[in-house]
Amino acid sequence: MATTLNDSQYDIRDITLALEGQKRIHWAALDMPVLRQIRDRFVKERPLEGVRISACLHVTTETANLMLTLKDGGADVVLCASNPLSTQDDVAAALVTEDIPVHAVKGEDNDRYYRHIVAAIQHKPHITMDDGADVVSTLHQEYGDLLPGVVGGTEETTTGVIRLRNMAGSGRLAYPVIAVNDARTKHFFDNRYGTGQSTLDGITRATNLLWAGSRVVVCGYGWCGRGVASRAQGMGSHVIVTEVDPITAIEAVMDGFEVMPLIEAAPIADVFITVTGNRDVVDRQHFAAMKNGAIMANSGHFDVEINVHALREMATHVTEVRPMVQECLMPDGRKLYLLAEGRLVNLAAAEGHPASVMDMSFANQALCATHLIKHQGTLTRQVHAVPTVIDEEIGRLKLQAMGVNIDTLTEAQIAYLASWESGT
Repeated sequence: MATTLNDSQYDIRDITLALEGQKRIHWAALDMPVLRQIRDRFVKERPLEGVRISACLHVTTETANLMLTLKDGGADVVLCASNPLSTQDDVAAALVTEDIPVHAVKGEDNDRYYRHIVAAIQHKPHITMDDGADVVSTLHQEYGDLLPGVVGGTEETTTGVIRLRNMAGSGRLAYPVIAVNDARTKHFFDNRYGTGQSTLDGITRATNLLWAGSRVVVCGYGWCGRGVASRAQGMGSHVIVTEVDPITAIEAVMDGFEVMPLIEAAPIADVFITVTGNRDVVDRQHFAAMKNGAIMANSGHFDVEINVHALREMATHVTEVRPMVQECLMPDGRKLYLLAEGRLVNLAAAEGHPASVMDMSFANQALCATHLIKHQGTLTRQVHAVPTVIDEEIGRLKLQAMGVNIDTLTEAQIAYLASWESGT
């Protein structure tokens, strides 16, 4: 497949995979009608003409459609992976044939991963588009001379938003960032339905597990945890939720799940799934208590939720017994199974979220990029919410694409909601 880029402008596994990637990108596009409408608008209006965008996202078919949308809007885009195991190599090749520089190889080591992040930063972006805040963090810590040229950024994940709010709170954030993750059209659907389905998909592909009758522990009951728990329950699993937030724990109980400390769940569960955004959630004491055959998987952004280092220290032998499955032989003869090296199991062992749900998430990314350009110089150096007008527009477009109609308020109802005089 042809590209006008030279070899130094990209780093992928194999350019000859491009044709397969193009087919899969097209298939995903069929289920992304909102982004398609935005792309059609971008072709005509070119709202990102000359804007350099450095994107650090999972290199999937859905992301490819976002990159093509931004390019059609006039943007000069460079893409790197936001996780060493999430890249779809055929998609990376296909984007290179579309003259979009990509720096991503599935299974890349940590050094290569960060070389790719640096390559994206050296694009001298006007906008950063992040999934976990690795580009923003590296840019601030090592390439401060480029910060004055950055207009703003967007962030896709809960983990990344937490990092960015910490940066803003300490006065270190040098430009405005829009928390795409917090949009209603993102976390209500992407985090809940997307993570719920794709996490079970990844674990099933890796293990061929029968969910019905299994005891499944979901660590964390945020929107991602809610999705995983409900989907596992729907497949016939007995679901146990572990939490540190008392109010969220009450929600889990009232949603019909058993709630207990993880150390109590450790000896009885068959599968452990982490979706907390925090480190060492599953740790030494839990490994010591788990029964023979227990499976561990992470669907949080970083590979810190399961203490993999401690697990490997405790094991006498570690063997890959299936793709994405490591068997950890413990001194007492128990065998524990770690999936995808503790990284995002839904992307490492499967394809990530369905295109239909990423349609709304990436519509937010595209429209927030134009918002940053339109309002450059007026936004404070903080983490900003997605403008309500953007969030609601995406919701309307999605309903329209689904063929769903809803009611509208009458003038009298609008006036009533704006009033205060009327009472009982």
